[in-house]
Amino acid sequence: MKTSADLVRDYLSAVEREASALPAERRQELLADLAEHIEVTRAERPDTAIGEILAGLGDPRTIAATALAEAGVGSTVLLGKGVEDAPARRGKVHPLVPLLMLTLSLPFMMIFPDLPGPAFGVLFRIVGAVLLCTSVHWTTVQKTTGVLLTAVLPSAVFATANLSGTGPATGTPALLANLTVFVLLAGTAAWLWRARRV
Repeated sequence: MKTSADLVRDYLSAVEREASALPAERRQELLADLAEHIEVTRAERPDTAIGEILAGLGDPRTIAATALAEAGVGSTVLLGKGVEDAPARRGKVHPLVPLLMLTLSLPFMMIFPDLPGPAFGVLFRIVGAVLLCTSVHWTTVQKTTGVLLTAVLPSAVFATANLSGTGPATGTPALLANLTVFVLLAGTAAWLWRARRV
């Protein structure tokens, strides 16, 4: 007859097996959270059978599918009576594409200062921000930070400079401002590249 420890170990093994597509670190976090929840519930309700506690947590497949969906990795698909693993979800656009679009929008506007340069630069920035936001390669916080630093902040700086009574800066001040913004864009893109999910 299986002991409580055996039942818990079997349950956590089933979750681990179902969540095998998760990155190892995230999978270990999930298992640690479940183990802690089981321990806390057992301490709070010592008279409750371990099977009832595990049933209260839910089916290992459901837990794994939820974790996979939250992580944007993939999920399991129910087909008929059996369950087949769907391939891990991959982005349709390479993660380098939005980063290049966001970074190169400024040099494009600097190299081609007359129309259509600024129009294409703004278009690059908008498309790059949309691709970044819809990508599966970054977390929500990383996406938000990336869009703020590569699209919103530079646009606000340029809009403020252009709408101020002095008009757009020219010469050395303009070059220094543009280089500073470019360093911000390139630095943010490098950070996002290093932080991406593989």
